[in-house]
Amino acid sequence: MRFGIVVSEWNNHITEKLLEGAVKTLCENGVPESNITIHHVPGSYELVYGCSQLAKHGFVDGIIAIGCVIRGDTPHFDYICAGTTQGIAQLNATGSKPIVYGVLTVNNTEQAEERAGGKLGNKGSEFAITAIKMVDYAWQLQK
Repeated sequence: MRFGIVVSEWNNHITEKLLEGAVKTLCENGVPESNITIHHVPGSYELVYGCSQLAKHGFVDGIIAIGCVIRGDTPHFDYICAGTTQGIAQLNATGSKPIVYGVLTVNNTEQAEERAGGKLGNKGSEFAITAIKMVDYAWQLQK
């Protein structure tokens, strides 16, 4: 299996930990590191474009979109979360490659840290397992 990972640079103290968890889990499950392509985009909203282009032009079987949006004092959080979620959902519904939604949407930094290697584990690992299962699912349909 070959995987692409698109990672948001925004809140990179969280997203880089999620990325580490995803890569480690992929490798632990037999994916050679040479079969993992990593691309960075500025923010979570840009994950949609990054994933769509990787699905079109990258030789990958599945994609993991990694981001972290932390609620602030303005409605910006709601718009970014809605746009990113809808965009990735649309790519999944119309595309040929499974794209795993690995975007944390949290109320504060503490909640993000708990999910990026803290007391709730590393969700990046869960994203990787989901990606493996979805690629396997896609391959089963091709038989």
